[in-house]
Amino acid sequence: MTTAETAPLTYPFNDAEGLTLAEEYARARDTPGLLRVRMAYGEPAWLVTRYAEARLVLGDLRFSRAEGAEHDEPRQSEGRRTSGILGMDPPEHTRLRSLVAKAFTVRQVEKLRPQVRELTSGLLDELQAAGPPADLVDRYALPIPVAVICRMLGVPVEDRPRFRIWSDAALSTSSLTAEEFDTNVEELRSYMGLLIEEHRRRPQDDLMTALIDARDAGDRLSELELVDLCVGILVAGHETTATQIPNFVHTLLDHPDELARLRENPELINGAVEELLRFVPLGSGAGQPRYATEDIEVGGTLVRAGSPVLVAVGAANRDALRFSSPGKLDISRAGNQHLGFGHGVHHCLGAPLARLELQEALGALLARFPGLHLAGDVTWKTEMLVRGPRVMPVGW
Repeated sequence: MTTAETAPLTYPFNDAEGLTLAEEYARARDTPGLLRVRMAYGEPAWLVTRYAEARLVLGDLRFSRAEGAEHDEPRQSEGRRTSGILGMDPPEHTRLRSLVAKAFTVRQVEKLRPQVRELTSGLLDELQAAGPPADLVDRYALPIPVAVICRMLGVPVEDRPRFRIWSDAALSTSSLTAEEFDTNVEELRSYMGLLIEEHRRRPQDDLMTALIDARDAGDRLSELELVDLCVGILVAGHETTATQIPNFVHTLLDHPDELARLRENPELINGAVEELLRFVPLGSGAGQPRYATEDIEVGGTLVRAGSPVLVAVGAANRDALRFSSPGKLDISRAGNQHLGFGHGVHHCLGAPLARLELQEALGALLARFPGLHLAGDVTWKTEMLVRGPRVMPVGW
């Protein structure tokens, strides 16, 4: 059984410029026990890279997110993120999640499909009219989830560019000082507080008004919880999807046989999205550490109570013990129980919405532009928690 005596390795492993999975992960999966790592800030942690152990840590309530507030959490930036609902354990987590969950059920989200389809069609019309080359990120990938989540929360169209800047900073791993990081958080909270007050004066048929009713009429959450919940939905509701749309396109262009197969069989789009969620390692590194609340053995390593564990989802999704030919992109892969949306109580609340947006965005783009191709150098995001193109020029 491995112990904490080994000197920790510098983490994360992935290169920000590109979507490859670092070779260190394969070595870690093939080595018994867990790996000891240290991020730029915070205490050392155990790193989980195999599928079964990832599900254990993400799904076992003996591993706590809330406990991280009492520790120097492993992280990539000096500032400490106020995780809100993502930093809670049941029953507090359950209380807040239940207030939002009904807006993100598969049935409720499916009602949005005609709107998303109309939105993608309109954006593609604009691209076609303007002509190539065009930046797929700014002109297509970003506007889709931004429009949807802003509509759900009642964010005015003219305010959308403002929260984009705040969102970028919230997910940054750059050299922002802790003070600068906190200032950004407070600016976003202040904006959200004003928007909440506007909704109180003029209620709308949207998610924010429903949450305000839960606060004001039901007393089911505090004012700060209300603000942070709306902030969390706003940031999480667009960033990953806006990043994965160009990631998926880039990956398919790198796998022309699978791209041709999808074009010839558009009915495979749902399975293709699931396979791309498995195959593309979105994170620059593992985040959201879980703390053991008692001594627990994980993969042959004794994790002592009070020790943090990081789960490398991208590595777990390439585990040959769970997936056949894990390094191969196969858009018809069956039984694809990937961890792209996490697992356990913190399984991504917006997974049904993200799936719908990815299906519609990717399917419509490939149908409209059969000759889609890169038309210039990709500029990659750097110093961010998520990896993907910041600028991706395409032609057709």
